[in-house]
Amino acid sequence: MEPSRYEEVVTEAAPSPDKSRSVLAVLFGVVFINLVGFGIVIPLLPFYGKSFGVEAWQVALLFSAYSLGQFFAEPFWGRLSDRIGRKPVLMVTVAANALGYLALAFAPNIWIAIGVRLFTGLGAGNISTIQGYVADVTPPERRAGRMGLIGAAFGLGFIVGPGLGGLLTREDLGHLGYQLPMFVAAGMCLVAVLGIAVLLRESRSPADPAAPRPPFLRGLHDAAANPVVSRVLLVTLIYMAGFAGMESTFGLWAEAHYGWGAREVGLSFMAVGIVSTVCQGLIAGRLARRFGEARVLAVGCLIFGTGLIGQIAMSRLYPGQPLLVPAFMAFGAFGMAMTMPNISALISRSVDPERQGAMLGLNMAASSLARIGGPIAAGGIFTYVGHDWPFLIGAAFTVPAAVMAVNAGRAFRRRQVQPAAQPAE
Repeated sequence: MEPSRYEEVVTEAAPSPDKSRSVLAVLFGVVFINLVGFGIVIPLLPFYGKSFGVEAWQVALLFSAYSLGQFFAEPFWGRLSDRIGRKPVLMVTVAANALGYLALAFAPNIWIAIGVRLFTGLGAGNISTIQGYVADVTPPERRAGRMGLIGAAFGLGFIVGPGLGGLLTREDLGHLGYQLPMFVAAGMCLVAVLGIAVLLRESRSPADPAAPRPPFLRGLHDAAANPVVSRVLLVTLIYMAGFAGMESTFGLWAEAHYGWGAREVGLSFMAVGIVSTVCQGLIAGRLARRFGEARVLAVGCLIFGTGLIGQIAMSRLYPGQPLLVPAFMAFGAFGMAMTMPNISALISRSVDPERQGAMLGLNMAASSLARIGGPIAAGGIFTYVGHDWPFLIGAAFTVPAAVMAVNAGRAFRRRQVQPAAQPAE
């Protein structure tokens, strides 16, 4: 099938605009509630890990273990949602999140905590399923904007979550002081499960059980053979490795430079969430329709890299002005807000509708692979090379990512005009 024919299938099957908007509103709320729980936990993880009295590289494993689980889970859940529907997969994965947060609150040592994070990652690989749901109910030309709206729900969760986590954390109580935020995160996930069960309708019919199931390696082969998807996967892999390294060491970096704790780090991530919400909800789709997804993606990568360099520069030039750090974090967040919606839109517009969940799952697996290696490498670099180097290396990674995004755009445009030059058989 040519890309244009893929899009015809989706457009014909898409629900009415009013129904599509109401479904997306429900999904937005579910994603927001789920991400509040996620946002509560992420900023306090470095300090939670340190409460066990361990090294920075062991703290980084809390991030990598979760991503290792997602690496295996995202393609599985994406493929399963293509076959049995999006709703049951969302319910199972969000419930697994709740169980993971509860188990993490009672972890007796760092290695059990790492194991719990691995389990949670296995159950939490549902981002591709959410993106597949959006693609199911959205015409192709509006997918970047709609993906941006879901990204805005993620960002809004990061506005509320980190600030709430910082307020609920009691660092003076040591390890026990981190339990209450995790209980709240688990409760948020349970609310999201109820919302999915009661309010969300299924977006696709289950596949024929008698239909042959393509092997997992077939999905890898299909992605490698697609000139757009293969390049976009490389963009995700490259830039996300840099982002994950920064994310996992930011709390330790801020503590070393400014003496910050979980509260200050959480408020900094709130600034990131505010910018991400506004940009993905109001700007990303408009920019994509005007300039094209690939161009906006490339520029977003470079803006994110500039934000990382700015954080280091401000800590060196103005060490007595710590508020400049979240300002540059927010600038970098603007770039990040331009990346994920356009990556998802490019993939969904370049594959058969029946393969969207699988291909989006592979993209999230690439993201998880970067999140496995990025924190581990950043933890070692932070400890043995220097506190600033995870940020500088992450900024350097955004340059090849931007180049690959431009190449993906060229490949996408060639595929769009190919049917006119070579009619389908």
